[in-house]
Amino acid sequence: MEFKINSKILERLLAKIIPAVPSRTPMAILENFLFEIKDGSLTVSATDLEIALRSSLNVTAEKNIKMVVPARLLYDIVRSLDDTQVNFMVNDNGKIKITTDKGVYGLSYSPSEDFPEIASVSKEKEVIINGNDLKKALEQTSFAMSKEDMRPAMTGTLVEFAKEGLRFVATDGHRLVKFINKSFASDTQEQYIIPERAISVLLKQLGDADVKIYLSKTYASFIINDLEFISRLIGEKYPSYSSVIPLENENFLTVNRSELLSAIRRMMLFSTSNSKQVKFSIGENSLEVSAEDIDHGSDAKENIQCEYKGDPMDIGFNTTYVNDILSHLVGDQVVFKLHSPTKASIIEPVKNEENEDVMMLLMPVRLNN
Repeated sequence: MEFKINSKILERLLAKIIPAVPSRTPMAILENFLFEIKDGSLTVSATDLEIALRSSLNVTAEKNIKMVVPARLLYDIVRSLDDTQVNFMVNDNGKIKITTDKGVYGLSYSPSEDFPEIASVSKEKEVIINGNDLKKALEQTSFAMSKEDMRPAMTGTLVEFAKEGLRFVATDGHRLVKFINKSFASDTQEQYIIPERAISVLLKQLGDADVKIYLSKTYASFIINDLEFISRLIGEKYPSYSSVIPLENENFLTVNRSELLSAIRRMMLFSTSNSKQVKFSIGENSLEVSAEDIDHGSDAKENIQCEYKGDPMDIGFNTTYVNDILSHLVGDQVVFKLHSPTKASIIEPVKNEENEDVMMLLMPVRLNN
């Protein structure tokens, strides 16, 4: 059996699928692409059992075939080629002969029977969202996901359909982020948790194109042009996050985001490696940030212009967490809504983008005496 394809067209196809091929796995079959030629269409798939990617293009072929081929070897061969036509000759002896104008390359293929079946997600419920909007929502939340496996639900990002819009929530117990896209109001409240690995792969695929999303209890499917991305969902109940969001934070600190971010990055150089602590000393329209590395005898402090309405307060934060939050917020000005040095603070942009609502929560740290 024989088929032909342009090298650069095939390279683009394989580049979309290769992220689903695991670099290390006890199941050797997963290190392959699944090639299926059926009725003039070539579909290439890969999976690591948690995520799967597949895409198709038209080819001229004599007959249908289904086989598995070594993923990284084939990808490396194809992307090393110049822009040329590639001829695949599939022999019955388990060998593929790849011919170009420069040379001949041989590799083995295997029957497809042992390749895991990729989940099929029902297309009954469809959500269509712009790729850049989805990318923004995931980027502004997923950084706060937990790295601890003790609470599996928190290692993913919650996607929640609600009356106020499509909510994206992530927390690791020290910080919490809630992003709402108000364009997607829903009469029914449904929750789905997308794992960290799926989000990291999905973010690289998102752009201007609209994304069709299909969801079941166990899987999510994202279709972007000719690419389908399927992910297993985390089958846990997400913690009741609303109960930890304070309602009584009456002290408002408004500050230039980039100016404070720049100061925090300098404080990171001076904060003790264990505590990573930065101190906010807040008074009437005054903010002093300071850090001290007791182990190395170094310290730093800076005064930052601000507006403050509330009682004077000294409050400590983890420098890394403040840096993460300020890096993922947009807009010139942010407001810290504070209650006391021992209660959670809310950090928000002074002005949200149209049809968006962003809230970030940060737990304080105990100040060194």
